Amino acid sequence: MKLPFALTLMMAATLGTAVAQTPAAKQPPQPKQAPAQIKPKPVTTVPIRPAVQTPVDTAKAMEQAERLAIQSDLAWVSLYNGVINGEASDRMVSAIKAFQKDHGAKETGVLNAQERGALTAAAKKLQDNVGWKIVSDATSGARIGLPSKLVPLIVSDVNGTKWSSATGTIQIEFLRRKEAGATTATVAASEKKLNARKADYSVVKPDFFVLSGSQGLKKFYIRGQTRNDEVRVLTILYDQATEGTMIPVTVAMSSAYNPFPGNVAQAGPPPRKKVEYSTGIVASTDGAIVADRQSTDGCMTIAVPGYGNATRVADDESRELALLRIYGASGLKPLAMAGNGATKPNVNVTGIADPQNQGGRNAVTTVTATATLAVTDTTLSPEPALGFSGAAALDSDGKFAGIARLKPAIVAGPVGTPLPSQALLVSAEAVRDFMKAKGVTPASGASDAKASVLRLVCVRK
Repeated sequence: MKLPFALTLMMAATLGTAVAQTPAAKQPPQPKQAPAQIKPKPVTTVPIRPAVQTPVDTAKAMEQAERLAIQSDLAWVSLYNGVINGEASDRMVSAIKAFQKDHGAKETGVLNAQERGALTAAAKKLQDNVGWKIVSDATSGARIGLPSKLVPLIVSDVNGTKWSSATGTIQIEFLRRKEAGATTATVAASEKKLNARKADYSVVKPDFFVLSGSQGLKKFYIRGQTRNDEVRVLTILYDQATEGTMIPVTVAMSSAYNPFPGNVAQAGPPPRKKVEYSTGIVASTDGAIVADRQSTDGCMTIAVPGYGNATRVADDESRELALLRIYGASGLKPLAMAGNGATKPNVNVTGIADPQNQGGRNAVTTVTATATLAVTDTTLSPEPALGFSGAAALDSDGKFAGIARLKPAIVAGPVGTPLPSQALLVSAEAVRDFMKAKGVTPASGASDAKASVLRLVCVRK
């Protein structure tokens, strides 16, 4: 008899349950077997490659000062045209490779010791050729990198300074002025309009602007900045024929330029006094006076008590000397400056100290000092008092040894790096060369320094 399908399923399920509940027959104990050996899976090894250090990584590992020096040197050999800021970059590496290629070396982008030395020597030669040095504008304190041999002619006043070549092919001008509400945008716009300039490059930022292009047959580069209604602008103008020389010079000048050195919270105050006292030496009976250049820079008036006013007729920045004239003066006694011979270490310095240092008096005094050659300058120790800049130095034999110069303390770099004041000696030979170049014959005979020095009072705006 056939059972219904559903019932068959129920019986099968019941039977399965009964089988599951029936106890299993007892099995004899089985011998223990050793566990099966599990073969380890083969491990796939991936070789670890060391990280590749790029030339930029190598540059980043350097001190910033070294990166700055490399960028500067590469700029001088016309291979780097970026900002000299000490930052490692592909542009810096490309310039290094170009230098290596020019010298037949492998283009690694990293300078070895020999290549670094060659780069330094090449840049130094170019710097020496143009007379590269950092100067500070006397009335504003602005820091300017200058190719002094290319622009030996100097004209300055309270509004700035202009340097130029003998033929005018190269002109460099730093100007400062007050302009209410001035911004970099307004100043840049006005600079573009001057002298039919055609700017082919222009960058205007809130804190500075840069313009470059052509002005007639000349090339120009302008960098300007404003602060507290004061505008300061550096203009570089040169004939196209001098472009090969001036391009690296311009890059270096742009990076060295600091229009407002010192504390950024300040409005760039002049580091020099509005009234400054110094000493001048009578060089001839017709009124020629040799003086310190910086002490007589930017003067609206140079007064000589007892003789009226003096006019500055010439100066020499390399020797830091100035030539003044007192017109119509009589009874002047020139100091004997003729002669030859090396400067002896012990000198007597005769000058007129600042009136604040002598109770308002105008007394001529003599102090002793030791002249010591330090690298390129001869220093005087101890340092004479304020007012002695331009004082006469005579050696122990009473012979003219040179002119004392008090180098003013100025801020010429980053914030917090003031340079200490220093007393220097301009050699007798340098003074005589300067006088001869300006048409003044050094006097000979006996020396009476106290009778031959005068107080100079520089009055600035």
